[in-house]
Amino acid sequence: MIEYHTVKHIDNSRLVRPVSPARLGDFWRRVAAGGAMAACLLVYTWQHFECIQLRYEVEQLESLRAQSSILNQQLNLEVDTLTSLDRVYAIGGKELGLTIPVVGQTAAVEATGDRVLAQARTVSQTQRP
Repeated sequence: MIEYHTVKHIDNSRLVRPVSPARLGDFWRRVAAGGAMAACLLVYTWQHFECIQLRYEVEQLESLRAQSSILNQQLNLEVDTLTSLDRVYAIGGKELGLTIPVVGQTAAVEATGDRVLAQARTVSQTQRP
């Protein structure tokens, strides 16, 4: 079989068909409309997912609030139990051996205007050889 090769002498690769200004304007209008629609879609999607994220955060905070409320009730019950006068009298009498003071065993202290909480004093230390 014989093959024939022809050589092309005219180079048409650089030829460009002219575009009419009306078609070019229509193209850019369509690109702008598509871009605007894409921007609206992206904003809507962002808002939607942000709303879902906020719902999860609200649910998590409500759960945390419920746990905190339960813990607060437990701690209030513990404080009431620990500050109960019957408990304090029982511990003072049985474990520490304390009794109710007899008349004359206590003395009233008069409050002075210049109260001093603590006074510092110097302690001399002996030198060791």
